[in-house]
Amino acid sequence: MQNPSTPVVKTRQGALLGFTDDDVHVWCGIPFATPPVGALRWRSPQPPKSWEGVRDAHAFSASSWQSSEYCKTLGGGDPGQFSEDCLYLNVWSPVKRPAPLPVMVWLHGGGFTIGAGGLPPYNGKALARRDVVIVTLNYRLGHLGFFAHPALDGEEPRVVNNFALLDQIAALEWVRENIASFGGDPNNVTLFGESAGARSTLSLLASPLAKGLFHKAIVQSGYTLPDTPREQALKKGEALAAHFGLKNATAEQLRALPADALWPLEAPLNIAPTPIAGDCVLPVPMLDVFFAAHQHPVPVMIGSNSDEASVMSVFGIDLADQIQKLRRERRFGLGLIKLLYPGIKGDEALGREVCRDMAFTTMGFVVMQAQQRLGVPCWRYWFDYVAEAEHDTYLHGAWHGNDVPYVFDTLGQVEPSRQYVNERDLAFSAQVADYWVEFARHASPSGEALKGPVKWPACKKGRDVLMRLGLHKHAGFKLEKRFMRARMSLFKRVMKHHVSLD
Repeated sequence: MQNPSTPVVKTRQGALLGFTDDDVHVWCGIPFATPPVGALRWRSPQPPKSWEGVRDAHAFSASSWQSSEYCKTLGGGDPGQFSEDCLYLNVWSPVKRPAPLPVMVWLHGGGFTIGAGGLPPYNGKALARRDVVIVTLNYRLGHLGFFAHPALDGEEPRVVNNFALLDQIAALEWVRENIASFGGDPNNVTLFGESAGARSTLSLLASPLAKGLFHKAIVQSGYTLPDTPREQALKKGEALAAHFGLKNATAEQLRALPADALWPLEAPLNIAPTPIAGDCVLPVPMLDVFFAAHQHPVPVMIGSNSDEASVMSVFGIDLADQIQKLRRERRFGLGLIKLLYPGIKGDEALGREVCRDMAFTTMGFVVMQAQQRLGVPCWRYWFDYVAEAEHDTYLHGAWHGNDVPYVFDTLGQVEPSRQYVNERDLAFSAQVADYWVEFARHASPSGEALKGPVKWPACKKGRDVLMRLGLHKHAGFKLEKRFMRARMSLFKRVMKHHVSLD
């Protein structure tokens, strides 16, 4: 079928007027929940309200409160205006739709403190041209998205602290109810995200409240930091209230705090880049769920980048100091690690690889083994491509987040890549995006392999294989068996005790 030239769709809440960008229809700023303001701050998102007539859907909504400069530098661009009224999503769909199309729902990264669904790298046009429907969304950030305080307990029938994850669940519920109107198949929804968005995806794979809302998942640079225990979050909430002179705060006093007073808070009053374990969304910590193989049984693609340690400095981690700490406190452990990293000279170089693998690479190994225990396929990757003109800038490989414009095939459309990419970079980007769409279209519980430049087999029971997306920063695709197997086996055993931001 083919949509009319004027992209008007009817949702359960009312009609929406979007716009046409070449051969793709776009709708921006669609409300998927009632604004979480006033008495609705720190409450579960409520269903969106209906409207009369046709609602304009031409502009992205305001983003959740955050640091604009931090987002411009590290988060993918200018997040625009800020407001607590931020729960909106955006949809890209091809004008010509041969049949109900696979749906891909993107959760942005940013450490749960920055980011927005409308940032330039997440433009869904190039993916939608591959005959999929793309959805990006905002969710509450910082203390607005993750908060616990005794004064808020008992306000709802269930204990809620992960408001941001509930926002994401509400968006998925909206997709289930409305995406058919945009040409999408509500029975083929892929949830995908990077960094905090990947951590959100892992959390929803572990959450009983997200069961059945998506049918496959892609985890890009998900990290192994343990969830924040609810008891710890409650103490932090009380400390935050005391910081504002509210030692025995009431719920009303907390909700009267200005939203723009919360995001600038620094350690120890800032939030960790992890959800809170112990509420209705995550009754069991995410890592424990995967260690027990109790995650939702859906196909998963998971991977990380070759220089994930690039993000460590953001959290004040000195890579060389991590090795020096081992030398002081665990000399036997350091000796074992040196055996696993032969030829790596210098504390900083060794720390870079060890921190990368403990905090990021091992997550893919954990998920693969959990999927194998459930008998559900898992595709693993290692992203190691750097645009040809940037090899001297990215000496150690692909930085944390560098994969995103390749996945969306927006490389060359966003700063600073438009200044230096060439045709070979763009061709590689297109191939990566093709793999992601291939997964969204064809991955299934019985799936065996994804088509592409190299046939990509799933890791089923007894098969440990990984796809290299890029070979030592250069273009190429290559399968590797038992990727870092010895390192992964060790780090899986110790990561719950040794991975932290302390």
